[in-house]
Amino acid sequence: MDNFEDTKPVATVSTIGEKIVETENLTVSFDGFKALNHLDFSMDVGELRVVIGPNGAGKTTFLDAITGKVQPTEGQVRFKGRNTKRLAEHQIARLGIGRKFQTPRVFLNLTPRENLELACNPKKNIVGTLFRRSNSSDRRRVISLLETVGLTAKADLPAALLSHGEKQRLEIGMLVAQSPDLLLVDEPVAGLTDEETQNVGDLLLALAESHSILVIEHDMEFVRQIARKVTVLHEGTVLCEGDFEEVQTDPRVIEVYLGKQEETEA
Repeated sequence: MDNFEDTKPVATVSTIGEKIVETENLTVSFDGFKALNHLDFSMDVGELRVVIGPNGAGKTTFLDAITGKVQPTEGQVRFKGRNTKRLAEHQIARLGIGRKFQTPRVFLNLTPRENLELACNPKKNIVGTLFRRSNSSDRRRVISLLETVGLTAKADLPAALLSHGEKQRLEIGMLVAQSPDLLLVDEPVAGLTDEETQNVGDLLLALAESHSILVIEHDMEFVRQIARKVTVLHEGTVLCEGDFEEVQTDPRVIEVYLGKQEETEA
């Protein structure tokens, strides 16, 4: 899978070390239950970060807070240094955040080419995309995106005929078409075959050369494939951070995922 022409440039000296997203004392409560509990987190511009944690750790709520789907009860989220409190979801998205949900959200009756054309031109409606001729720059960009996500050979088939993994890659391509500064990707390999998982991993690694990417994932082999730095959430806060091997062997992580030995034997 090749990179495409119009991706954002790789982080320069001026951006290295700058934070793309930060949270400070971030707390989100639902009827007294703290889904996020005084969470402090930061991620550099140009970084690929994987966030893991057991069910109920607060991973999805974390993404919801970054995108403005939920508002903090306490604390704050900063995107590129700006406090996003009181901003609506669409306003935060326009600042440069693209989110991919667990279930692919593509137009099944459109082809991959048409899905990408629509994503490249968010001000156009579906009718306008289908019946108006795209300019040469848009066509080149769509062709390059199709190559990037590995769907050139299926560019003109209905998206409904794609495999689950191909739909996942198509939706990632649709996000990239909108030129976000930060990609949020929620469990992209759930239900995929080993080959499809490898393909999605290769795609994210390629995109990480020119984008900041935060991935939520459960599949540890996939995490091993793509992880540069891993953050472990537990009960709504950061349990530990490090490279994959450090996290995998951390006794706190083992306990959280597997439980204490005596509990296992009970």
